[in-house]
Formats: sequence, C-alpha cells, structure tokens
Amino acid sequence: MRIAVPAENLAIETRVAATPETIKKLSALGAVVTVQTGAGAASGIPDADFEAAGATIAHSLAETVEGAQVILAVHRPAASDLAGAAHGAAVIAIMDPYGQDEALAELAQAGLSTFAMEFMPRITRAQVMDVLSSQANLAGYRAVIDAAAEYGRAVPMMMTAAGTVPAARIFIMGVGVAGLQAIATARRLGAIVTATDVRPATKEQVESLGAKFLAVEDEEFLQAQTAGGYAKEMSREYQAKQAELTAAHIAKQDIVITTALIPGRPAPRLISADMVRSMRPGSVIVDLAVERGGNCELAVPGQSVVTDNGVKIVGHLNTPGRLAATASSLYARNLLAFMETLVNKETKSFAPNWDDELVKATLLTRNGAVVHPNFQKG
Repeated sequence: MRIAVPAENLAIETRVAATPETIKKLSALGAVVTVQTGAGAASGIPDADFEAAGATIAHSLAETVEGAQVILAVHRPAASDLAGAAHGAAVIAIMDPYGQDEALAELAQAGLSTFAMEFMPRITRAQVMDVLSSQANLAGYRAVIDAAAEYGRAVPMMMTAAGTVPAARIFIMGVGVAGLQAIATARRLGAIVTATDVRPATKEQVESLGAKFLAVEDEEFLQAQTAGGYAKEMSREYQAKQAELTAAHIAKQDIVITTALIPGRPAPRLISADMVRSMRPGSVIVDLAVERGGNCELAVPGQSVVTDNGVKIVGHLNTPGRLAATASSLYARNLLAFMETLVNKETKSFAPNWDDELVKATLLTRNGAVVHPNFQKG
C-alpha cells in the first residue's frame, strides 16, 4: 500500500496532512509513505523528521504521487496533479465540494475515489476523525488571540495604583465548536463574555462556560437545530428580530467574533455596516466566516480593514493554519483514524468497506462518477 503526502498547492495553506507521528503509525499498517519535499516546512516539520519516521522524500509532485494508492491532503488536489497515481486511487482531504461541480467531475473522470473529511458524520465512533471540530476548535482560540492583539487595550480587569482598567466586553456570535472555544479563551483572558446562537441547546453550553446567552427565544428558535447538530437557516422574520436584539448589544462591545456557518450555504449576514458604525473607535471584529462571504457586511477576505469610525475588522483566511503545527498534528490524527478503518489489517492493503456508514457519508466520487447524494443531478 503506497500513500502519498503532497505539499499543499494553496499559497495560504500552512498545514500538512501527515506528521512524523502518523507516518510511523501508517507504516505499521503496512504503508509505504512518500512525502513531497517541503510539505511540512510551514508546520515546522523538516524533511529529515519525516525520513526519520520512515517516509521517503520525493522532490516533485509527480514523483510523490507516482503509483500511490492513497493520497492524503489538506485541501482537494486537482485531478491533473494526480495523473501518475494508481488506477482507482483514493484521495482523502477536505474537499470543499459545494459549487465545484467541474472539479468533482474531473476527479470522477480520472477514476479517483475521493473522500470528503468534512462530511464525516457526527457520531461517537467518528469523533476522532472529525476534522471540522479539530480545526474549528483552534480557529476559535486563535480568533480571540488575534482580537486581543488588535485591540489597543488590556482584556482583563486590572486594579492598579494608577486606577482600575475595566475588563473588555467580548461578544461571540455562533456557538459551535469554534464559538465555544472562543468563549472559553475569552473567559480565561478575563473578558466579560456574551454569546448568541440560533440553536437552543447552546444556551446551557454558553452558561456553563460562565458567559451570558443572548437570543430571541421564540418558537422558531426552539426548532432551529438539525439532526446533525448544525444550525438551520432561519426565516427572514427571525433574522430581523435577532438583528434588532443584537444591534443594541453590539454597540456596547469592545470585541465581536463571528463564527456562524451553515455547510453548503453562504455565511449568514449577522453584522451590518450600521452595526459596525455603532461601535466605538478601537473596537475589533474578527470574522471567521469570511471565506464563505462573511458574517460581517464590511469584512474583506484575507485583509484587516479599519472603518471610517476606527473599528478594525479582521478577515484572516485559513485561521487554523495560523497555528500550523498544532492544526497539522490534529488533522493528521483525524486522517490516521479514518485510514485505520479503511485498511485490511491481515493483508495490509487499502480495502474500504463500501457499505460502512463512514465511507457512505464521505465518499464523493468512485468508478468514474460523482456518487454522493448531495451532488446528484436532477
């Protein structure tokens, strides 16, 4: 079983899909692992560390994937980059498939079996494979650190001989994995924290972390969570009521962090330009949904913007990648855990059980066709 770990081809991507730790464990499964030179450099992993763990270092992408039966990546590679892989090779990555029909068709036509790690079901046996949670957790932490770095004042209350420094007020919008970690981090820094989400189950979670919950708690709110644990898209009427409630609250905040995303949809707009203008100069907004259009109307992907009233809006791309070493370590373990379910331990070969619920949930393309039900035509 040959496994390839190519260097990522996106300029903003600092993560890598394997670490020396997971290389050793993949080798124990019977794999021969090839890593493209420099693949781990941005994560602080030199080629020598991969070699010491048992990997072979290849000096080009073509050499890396040559004859590979499995390709492990962070982001979906282009089909053209995998031309030398074995027939029917598996690609396991964050596939970002929505709106990428042409790219999916090319992967299918190339005969590749592709698995979208972000589609891993949220069930007990798959928790260790949940890349969305492992990466969002780091994004929530980093968002608070970035906000504190941009904020021109201290975050905790300080009692000094020169007077008292008030604690910063931090508002977290969207209480998934990223939001919960943002709350916990902001609380550890000593901020006064409030949070909002449309899912009723999050109220208790927010309060358990010592923050105050803010939401319009009507009948629609009580039904606002999918069976998979995600937020449903709310009606325009509810969004208007929620916006009215939060507008007055945002005006009093020093830092706002938005984390609201719904898989396969543009990010919901939570902060209008008028809300930004209501904040005092020096306030900070960190938009973690900027790659999907942003929760803040004025956010710009990949940029920090200072508005005309002195509010800074931070729109970093690939926030987990700003903690590249930790993010790579967790992501590589997610992939390893999934790989362990796809390998025949006796023959030490790649042999997925195509009827396994994890395989069915994540499989995008196979045998020349796009097979995932979310992407069927008609």
